Amino acid sequence: MAVFAYRVARPDGSTLEGQIEGDEEPVVRAKLEGQGFLIFQLKRRGLAPIRPVFEISALRGLPLGEFLIFNQELLALVKAGLPVLRVWDLLIERARHEGFQQALRMIRQDIRGGASASEALSRHPGYFSELYVATVRAGEQSGNLAEVLKRFIAYLKLMIGLRHKIAKALAYPAFLVLTGIGVIGFLLSYVMPTFISVYAETAKSLPVATQLLIDAASAAKVYVLPAFTLLVGLMLIGRAYYTTPNGRFNVDRLLLRAPLVGIIFIKHHTIQLARTLGTILAGGTPLVEALHITKSAVSNRYIAAGLTAAVNEIREGTTLAAALDRPKVFPKLAIEMLSVGEETGSLELMLHDVAEFYEVDLDLRLTQLTTWIEPALLLLMGILVGGIVVIMYLPVFQMAGNV
Repeated sequence: MAVFAYRVARPDGSTLEGQIEGDEEPVVRAKLEGQGFLIFQLKRRGLAPIRPVFEISALRGLPLGEFLIFNQELLALVKAGLPVLRVWDLLIERARHEGFQQALRMIRQDIRGGASASEALSRHPGYFSELYVATVRAGEQSGNLAEVLKRFIAYLKLMIGLRHKIAKALAYPAFLVLTGIGVIGFLLSYVMPTFISVYAETAKSLPVATQLLIDAASAAKVYVLPAFTLLVGLMLIGRAYYTTPNGRFNVDRLLLRAPLVGIIFIKHHTIQLARTLGTILAGGTPLVEALHITKSAVSNRYIAAGLTAAVNEIREGTTLAAALDRPKVFPKLAIEMLSVGEETGSLELMLHDVAEFYEVDLDLRLTQLTTWIEPALLLLMGILVGGIVVIMYLPVFQMAGNV
């Protein structure tokens, strides 16, 4: 998604400058004009930063933990019934992130100039996602901002918990792999040269396995730097490709089809979609607009493209379940549950049930995956390290047998 810099005029004649994200210039222009602005200048700046796979919204400029604290403070101040500008003064004082603090100052200035909070927030998409802006707008329109913020905080906690759960499940296997690589590197770099010098003095032929290991260690010393350079180059090329729209789209599609982890990504994004859409619908936002906002909050570009098509189909009269089933990504059970929710008029409640069901299912899947991966990695690392040690000692065993 690209970033566009704009300079516009408000209905009262005052000018405003800022940045906004969008896929194409006509879409961004229509969005600004729909907010009542007269556009003086609209210029494409480049691609927006790519979000990590498990990032839940466009909060790239602020850690999610700090954003959660910000919303908890905002909720407390709103409940206290303080004047609006005083609320933002206190939030500015408590903000620790310099860029975020500057954004809050600009928001306070816009509110003082007559803009609504949601309108002021929408001018800083690097910190406030479209989902968050829609949430605040729903609270303003209903006159119950505190309740809407409370609902969003609960949503944010659930999504942060989901991300932490996935990170925790992958942390120990990653630690095992890094430890195994470190041990093998130590054996080949520091222990192996000692054995090579000892065996060189004996001037006897070495077992085939030992000779192959020695040759491999010697070759590694020669080619380790070129190999490392090549690896870094490939990583940089891959990252550059991933930052392109087509690259992000293709990689995200491959992740959904990857063995073992693909089903985890699918369940994660099912939860992400259900939680986000349910939260927006609970604020009173119409389905088409809610699905459009949900699209921007979904981190997988392949799924986001499917949601774009779903929005168009729903406008033509297709049901939500049928539109989401078209890409054949989401689990069949989730689609059926949504279909029942639409038929019974309880879609919001059913989205909540889908999210809860797949949270439990994902937790079980992660537990099973780590239960199998951890012993498998331990066994693999043990075989590699033990095999290297045995191969290094083979000549010793051979000489002992001859004696």
